Amino acid sequence: MPGNVVQTAPAEFKTRERCFIREYLNDPATPGLSVARARVEPGVTTERHSLSVDEWYIILSGEGRVFVGDDEPQRVGPDDVVRIPAGTAQCIQNTGADDLVFQCVCRPRFTPDAYQALEGD
Repeated sequence: MPGNVVQTAPAEFKTRERCFIREYLNDPATPGLSVARARVEPGVTTERHSLSVDEWYIILSGEGRVFVGDDEPQRVGPDDVVRIPAGTAQCIQNTGADDLVFQCVCRPRFTPDAYQALEGD
């Protein structure tokens, strides 16, 4: 159909953050937004980090605990939405027996220079 473009998202890749990412939308032509799927294996806690962009986690499956700033950790499961303001420390822990899968929506779009590790290299 003219004017419509359908493409398949690139394969997921492993990150230093200890999770797997599959980017659905992360294009310089759309600088205001990015969307990715994250997958955290059972028993894994992602690297504590912050982003210079606002981020939302939309939990699709699995269960875990999310750590945002100085707030008490919160249990998360399917259909929960977590808001993480720019510059706020964050990580998520998979507390279940299955993969924890969630969408990551960033505004403006995520770029590698937006990531700041808060653990030793």
